[in-house]
Amino acid sequence: MILIEIEEGEIIVHIDYSFSIVSTLMSIIEWALIGYLAFRSYKKLSAKPKVWKVILAIFVGLFSFTINMEWFHTFVKIPILPLGVWILYAILNRKEERWDTYRRFAWIGFLANFIFLAGTLLTIPVQSLIYPENHLSTYISGTKEASVNVIHPSGEGRTLDQEELKKQLSEVKQVEFESWQWFDEAGGRYSNHERFPFQLVGTKPKWGSGLEPDIYVEQDGKGILISTRKTQYYYHFPETVLKEAKR
Repeated sequence: MILIEIEEGEIIVHIDYSFSIVSTLMSIIEWALIGYLAFRSYKKLSAKPKVWKVILAIFVGLFSFTINMEWFHTFVKIPILPLGVWILYAILNRKEERWDTYRRFAWIGFLANFIFLAGTLLTIPVQSLIYPENHLSTYISGTKEASVNVIHPSGEGRTLDQEELKKQLSEVKQVEFESWQWFDEAGGRYSNHERFPFQLVGTKPKWGSGLEPDIYVEQDGKGILISTRKTQYYYHFPETVLKEAKR
């Protein structure tokens, strides 16, 4: 999303990096296919109904009983029963001609659920191919406005070294971790020690990824934790990316 603001006579353009280009393009393809099917069915009718009624029939047909399941950290809906089709049938079956006119559009609505399902399943590998989830560059591609917020008292007195962060992004290595071990090492729930006392803000994810991760910096400035809605990734820098704050 692009936002344009005018401040003191200057035009300022803000680009929203949370925009997901893969999902957006897939949605356009899905609705284009649904529109094509509806257009073909509409042309075959001798008596053309009003377009808004056709659109309404399609949207009612979308209602269905679904089974929700998780696939590669993504929730997908599998349509089982065409509730919308049954609703339209109950309303229109008193006049056979009306049901014969709109039933094909109701079924297109139900079919649309499978089109959306196929689009979701196709989006997963395409998104992972273009924006690898285990690559730090997917989450941090711009550091010009990067800084750290101290979220625990143990982080007081230090700030982010932007130059070091930018320089070391290409040298970072992903490391496997066990969060329960970190919890035990820190002394449990009531410990005063925090492994990640800084939150990294002001960075930009790769354009079009649609990702909005929470990013945390380790106590020594050599580790970084990426937390997404799906999972977490931990990376280690060769040198610290923190420095003593100026007083």
